[in-house]
Amino acid sequence: MATEFGAFADPIADKMLIGSALVGLSMLSELPWWVTVLILVREVGVTLLRLAVIRRGVIPASWGGKLKTFVQAVAIGLFVLPLSGPLLTAASVLMAAAIVLTVVTGLDYVASTIREVRKPGT
Repeated sequence: MATEFGAFADPIADKMLIGSALVGLSMLSELPWWVTVLILVREVGVTLLRLAVIRRGVIPASWGGKLKTFVQAVAIGLFVLPLSGPLLTAASVLMAAAIVLTVVTGLDYVASTIREVRKPGT
């Protein structure tokens, strides 16, 4: 069952879970802090943007946003494992893809929201 509350709360829960894992990895020096900060800034920014336009209705997570969350989660899962050599390189490549998806989907979300706000009659 899909509800407006679920469309709003589910992405926030995902962000909290991903964010806490990133902070933990950075605290353990498994992941550079700049990666964690970049992802957290994007997530907080998108959440604040969603709150700013909530009176127009909840904007559900996009396909790209869901892909971003999935890639982040898999990359984090790999960084938790005791990998070395090519597997660690693969984990780093996947985290790089997660960073690119994070930035691209964040910019797309801002652009989509601006287009929606500027629509006549809204």
